[in-house]
Amino acid sequence: MHRLYNSVKSALRNLTLHKLRVLLTILGLIFGVSSVIAMLAIAEGASEEAQRQIAELGATNIIARSAKPADDVNPSKQNADSFIFNYGLTYRDFDRIVETMPTVVGATAIREFPQSLRHYDREIEGRLVGVSPAYLGLTNQTLADGRFISDADLFFIANVVVIGAEVAEKLFPYGSPVGKSIRIGDQHYYRVVGVAARKSPTAGAGSSLAAQDFNKNVYIPLTTDRARFGEILMNEKQGSFSAERLELSQITVSVAAMDDVKRTAEALESMLAQFHPKKDFTITVPLELLEKAQATKRIFNLVLGSIASISLLVGGIGIMNIMLATVSERTREIGIRRALGAKRRDIIEQFLIETTVMSGSGGLIGVVLGLATPPLVARFSGIPVVVNVWSPILAFLIAVLTGVVFGVYPARRAALLDPVEALRSE
Repeated sequence: MHRLYNSVKSALRNLTLHKLRVLLTILGLIFGVSSVIAMLAIAEGASEEAQRQIAELGATNIIARSAKPADDVNPSKQNADSFIFNYGLTYRDFDRIVETMPTVVGATAIREFPQSLRHYDREIEGRLVGVSPAYLGLTNQTLADGRFISDADLFFIANVVVIGAEVAEKLFPYGSPVGKSIRIGDQHYYRVVGVAARKSPTAGAGSSLAAQDFNKNVYIPLTTDRARFGEILMNEKQGSFSAERLELSQITVSVAAMDDVKRTAEALESMLAQFHPKKDFTITVPLELLEKAQATKRIFNLVLGSIASISLLVGGIGIMNIMLATVSERTREIGIRRALGAKRRDIIEQFLIETTVMSGSGGLIGVVLGLATPPLVARFSGIPVVVNVWSPILAFLIAVLTGVVFGVYPARRAALLDPVEALRSE
């Protein structure tokens, strides 16, 4: 132990004689280690955020959504005898799913469209969502105040509403909105019975689920939606007028186990295809999106590992280069040590310790720099970051190992020098 201590002390003394050269040599390792830690933290944070959003859709859920057929978006082409464009899922589809699919343990239907929301002189553009009581549980949403839509509300076609967090803040900046009324559209007034908890907007999942801001939603009973607003949506933009008949925007079904998800999704798609020959629906399986996100994460980590390997390889070559130069400069010193009785293994040990100290110093500085970078990225860009405990440890160990591997050749070359020839060198 005492010998090792003296060797490390001697290595530090030799390295401090050329501080600038050593610093330039280990720069490759510093940037390699710090970039590995920072990139892994950013990748992990982005991956966890994507997986969290997908998981919120429900790993045992299957989502069927109405979609306008790409070839039939012009109502004049679709229905020559009518200006109303018919498409999408229907109440009959919902009944068929509940009645005929044995693996389905829960189902809820929604109908959504944009509406203006007003309370006295305050107004916000939101999204009206007609739901059933099962919607809250199947979508993993929670309430911040009051209650959600009940079976009684559905049965009595009640004019009650649960508002999103941003709607509550805009229309009711002071006090609780529960018990007060808002106007939806031009003439419908609804009593607020609950406020949904704030939920992070989704960035879109898959090709069939667009990005959504749930905080601007207002939820009313599905029966009320059908009775008050009907099934035909009128659109007027820039002098043009169009009408769409859309019974349901989305049907979400839940199965008991994840093993049932894929076969239920296939059966659901097959059944809907029989009654929707123009393919005016899409099927989204959150479990498949979750598996794809996890697979993408593995590929991304592999790419990052390759980039880090290149950085560390460059750093290792730099260490080898500088150690070979050091051997040339210290040939006479090596000759003196051999003449005084030092063995070849002593020379190898001396140079390997110097290499280890140098690469370890670069690794430590890189770890500090790498741990300091992710919080700055999160602060100034808003991108979530997650630093795993193992990433700085692994990066440091690889940096030290790289230094040792690339230091073996210079150390061996120094040990093989002929003592007599080494003493003759200037």
